Amino acid sequence: MKNFSHLLLLTVMLCGVLVPLSGYAQSPSSPALKPAAASISVIPPQSATNEPAERSAAATAGIPIYTYEVVNIYPHDPGAFTQGLLFLDGALLESMGLHGQSSLRKVELKTGRVLKHVEVPEQYFAEGLAVLTDKVFQLTWQDHKVFIYDLKSLRLEREFPYESEGWGLTTDGQWLILSDGTDQIRFLDPLTFEVKRTIRVQTLGLPVDRLNELEYIKGEIFANVWDTDYVVRIDPVTGRVFGVIDFSGLLAAQDRRENNVLNGIAYDAVEDRLFVTGKRWPKLFEVRLKLSEKN
Repeated sequence: MKNFSHLLLLTVMLCGVLVPLSGYAQSPSSPALKPAAASISVIPPQSATNEPAERSAAATAGIPIYTYEVVNIYPHDPGAFTQGLLFLDGALLESMGLHGQSSLRKVELKTGRVLKHVEVPEQYFAEGLAVLTDKVFQLTWQDHKVFIYDLKSLRLEREFPYESEGWGLTTDGQWLILSDGTDQIRFLDPLTFEVKRTIRVQTLGLPVDRLNELEYIKGEIFANVWDTDYVVRIDPVTGRVFGVIDFSGLLAAQDRRENNVLNGIAYDAVEDRLFVTGKRWPKLFEVRLKLSEKN
């Protein structure tokens, strides 16, 4: 079922089911999918009901497709197998994966210089990352364990068990929000890791799985769809997808190697900046989102 729903998601994105009848029949690299001339902010203005404006429009006109405009390009360690990414107080925090190579880093944005580095024991494969209050939470993939660090020093304070696989992690300021590679997203108590509620992510009534790295941005969950160039925008209450971002072509083909997939979303709430990168990408991009011409 996982593979079926993943392929179904790509099919509807590429064939235009998610957009009005005048939508796409081309591939993501087609000239028809170039960014529109007029840009929008990273998150559209909220309506009087505190619901993003395009959320209600999507119900009647299909789910909006977004493209991007590159605002800035920053260096990124091409050896970093990025699993979790966030921006805080002018710097990036990054979780690196793979057995024997996993770590937690604090990185200077403009130079890519590593400011702090913490090794994860070699038997663990690190995954998603989140900061809540003064703690850093780092998932492991299949070891059912989360590492909790002091935010200021990055000193490991304790470990905590959880039941599912760990893929992506973010927070809404109250709960930790976890993806496990399925269509489910769980909201967890940060003190006990007890599951408080679960949403199932879906579009057109069908499950959207392979949800990976997460970022909570102004009341929305942004999620990488693993092994694709797509990020979906998710309603954290209902699980409904109400936007799809197509990052095709962001990193030049010659800079990508096998498994160097898009994976890494970070948001600067102070300056309203969105950053994306991928596994072993030599660049980190600051982007501005645009509605596609064909919406």
